Amino acid sequence: MKQQTKKTKRLLTILPKQSGRDVAGHVAVRHQGGRHKRMYREVDWMRTKDAIPATVIAIEYDPNRSADIALLQYKDGEKKYIIAPVGLKVGAIIISGEVVDAVAGNTMTLGNIPIGTLIHNIEIKPGHGAQMIRSAGSFATVLSKDGNTVQIKLPSGETRLFSILCRATVGQIGNVEWKNRVIGKAGRSRHMGIRPTVRGVAQNPRSHPHGGGEGRSGIGMPSPKSPWGKKTLGKKTRKRVKYSDRFIASRKK
Repeated sequence: MKQQTKKTKRLLTILPKQSGRDVAGHVAVRHQGGRHKRMYREVDWMRTKDAIPATVIAIEYDPNRSADIALLQYKDGEKKYIIAPVGLKVGAIIISGEVVDAVAGNTMTLGNIPIGTLIHNIEIKPGHGAQMIRSAGSFATVLSKDGNTVQIKLPSGETRLFSILCRATVGQIGNVEWKNRVIGKAGRSRHMGIRPTVRGVAQNPRSHPHGGGEGRSGIGMPSPKSPWGKKTLGKKTRKRVKYSDRFIASRKK
């Protein structure tokens, strides 16, 4: 049950609208615009307040992400937001540090997390803060440890190596049913900042390569194109070699 609480002003900032525009005011990303006003909730991705217990005083909705957030009050009086994992309740006490109990919401180094534990908010480099596994319902699994590396299975099915000094939070991220939500009407998409997408074949030939023709027409041959004439549907866009490929133990199936 989500509980509302009085907003902590220090953790809220105005989130300006970009509407897909770049610094010159041109549309850099299509199909964005409008959107309801939002305040950004400052989430603590670092979890560096080691050995200081924190009490969960509220579970709140965050309009800027798929997961819910939990408001923590540390023993020294400071308040911070974190991503709320499954099973975290109001009144629970969590802690971060090098060696702590493997309980949902606790944060520690990967080298000290037991094998088989579900985790989220994983650091890619030690001290850089959580960068992976941050959306609703997602989790990774600790598979094995070997020397200075830990092997982790990601939601995509890919197995990747991480340093034992990287931190992660125990548990699966909450709001698991988020992927089953039904938008329901066009107006809700507009409130979310999503503008309509028009099919290429419905446009005129000056606006899209698929446009024009008498009556209904297909997407054409030899291959479908983007609005700018680039090949799509099957065209690989990933670079052949990335610097991080050396950390991949096995590719996703």
